[in-house]
Order: sequence, then C-alpha cells, then structure tokens
Amino acid sequence: MPMTVVLTRRRLLALSATIGAMPLAGCATSSGQPVVAPLPFDRPRPSRPVGPPSAQELASMYAAVVDDGLTIPAAPYTKIDPQFYRQRVMDPTGETPGTVVVDTPKRFLYVVEPGGTAMRYGVGIGREGFAWQGDGVIQWRQKWPRWKPPNEMVARQPELKKYSIENGGMAGGLDNPLGARALYIFSGGQDTLYRLHGNPDWRSIGKAVSSGCVRLLNQDVIDLYSRVPFKARIVVRQ
Repeated sequence: MPMTVVLTRRRLLALSATIGAMPLAGCATSSGQPVVAPLPFDRPRPSRPVGPPSAQELASMYAAVVDDGLTIPAAPYTKIDPQFYRQRVMDPTGETPGTVVVDTPKRFLYVVEPGGTAMRYGVGIGREGFAWQGDGVIQWRQKWPRWKPPNEMVARQPELKKYSIENGGMAGGLDNPLGARALYIFSGGQDTLYRLHGNPDWRSIGKAVSSGCVRLLNQDVIDLYSRVPFKARIVVRQ
C-alpha cells in the first residue's frame, strides 16, 4: 500500500476523532444553522415565543380602541411597572391548559396555554379581591356589564345607593367601575361575588385598592375575554 494513502487515512481518522470530541455547542447542521442544546427534560421547549412585548407591540396593545361604539382611551403604559404588561411567559402554575389562575399576592393573572406557556396580565386587587380563594368556574361573562354594588358597599358609601341592586345598578359605559368586560366566578353552584373585570383607572394595576375584585386594564380584559371560554376553570391563590 503506498505511503501517501496510509498517511491520508491516518489524517482523516485523526480529524474525525477531533471533531467527535468537540462540544455539541460548536456543531452546525448541513444548512449552517447551529445545533441548540435541548431544554432540561422537565422543562419542555415552549410552543410559542415568550418574553416582554416590544415597544411597537406595546403601542398597539394599549392604543385607544373602539368597542361596541365606545372609545376606550389609550392606556399610558409607560407609567405602569413593565412587569404588569400583558405578556406570554413560561407557565409557573402547573395547572392544565385553559385554566385561569389569579396570584393575588404577586398581582398576576394567568391563562394557561398548551405547550408550557401562559398569558400573564397585571391586575389590581381590591378589598373584595382578598375575600375568596379556591377553585371555581367562570359561570357568566358580560360585555360592558351593569354594575350593582353589593349592599355592604352601599352601607359604607351611601352615595352609591342610586346604583344599588334595588335601583337597578349603573349601566355599562366608560365610567362604569366594571369596565369593558366582566367574568363572574361561581363555586359549588353559588356566586362567589368574585369578579374579573375591566378598569378605567390604570393607576390601580399592581396595587391593592379600596374596593373591587380583580381589575385589569380595559385593553387587557378585552384580550382576556377573548381567550377564556364560558365554564373555564379558575383557581384563586391568596
């Protein structure tokens, strides 16, 4: 066998061994794309991109919008803590897809998605928001809901009597405390008096406010309403 052939094969074998010893991070596919190491076995790769929205996305998400003939003003999102912007995250709840989870202490609401992600919203929590926890279902959903403050609230704030249950409540609209949408939570077939609802006051997002249940920006509650079906399961954690 000629010496030149033997040397060539030896060089090829040595080169193959060197390549085989290189770390996977330095490898590339035949198309020139890098090989990405898989996520840990207990954290599947998300089926949708996660992370905070871009400046362009924020401007679109929180722009003024006309809904059922009513113009909802743009939300001044630059004045809100960025952690409370609507965004897709890796699901931290462990609940099944389709479940709504309210993390009261952290002021977050999640809609769990297939593929290991969740849509997260910043919320404000009122006095009534601390009154209930557990599992329930979204028994009723309403666009531009009528607000009927409970008798206990009317007793604390007599000026609200004109909007009492007996007087028919306040018609839906831009000044209505329930905002553009409301989702009503039942448990064991009974109304918990716990609500997820819109909010004309952006300052309450991320805060504990004097009254109300779980408040979202009107733009966010409209998005939430489109994602959460009737009879969806909800978990409220205090």
